[in-house]
Amino acid sequence: MFGWLTHLGGALFTISFVLATVLFASEPWRSVGWKSLVSLAVSHAAVAIIKRKVDRTRPYMALSEVITGPKPLKDPSFPSGHTTAVFSIFVPFALASVWLSLLVIPMAATVGMSRMYLGLHYPSDCLAGCLIGTGVSIVAAAVL
Repeated sequence: MFGWLTHLGGALFTISFVLATVLFASEPWRSVGWKSLVSLAVSHAAVAIIKRKVDRTRPYMALSEVITGPKPLKDPSFPSGHTTAVFSIFVPFALASVWLSLLVIPMAATVGMSRMYLGLHYPSDCLAGCLIGTGVSIVAAAVL
């Protein structure tokens, strides 16, 4: 199950989800979609910079007992881009609706857990991704 859920933080889902919301949803969700889109773009840039500066080896590369699936990622581990992305797109929706937050925040947390379960990230990678995605989303929601 984690192998499937992890893709909710991938580029295909996150970009498609926010673009579909911006293009096809009615207000107020279209505005929330714009906040998610801006948050996704800004947080992605932050993650790219931090990954290059920190250059942390992924768990499956550093620890021989970690098992991962086929075609594991080889870029730096810190912070988790999938976790950052999913929090950056879902937090604006959570801020817009208490009821929706009960669905999207556990989903985002599950993506972070899946990254650890699959041997691709340390807990601190996912925590940092959560904080970056959430922080950027809160600023985007306040500014836009």
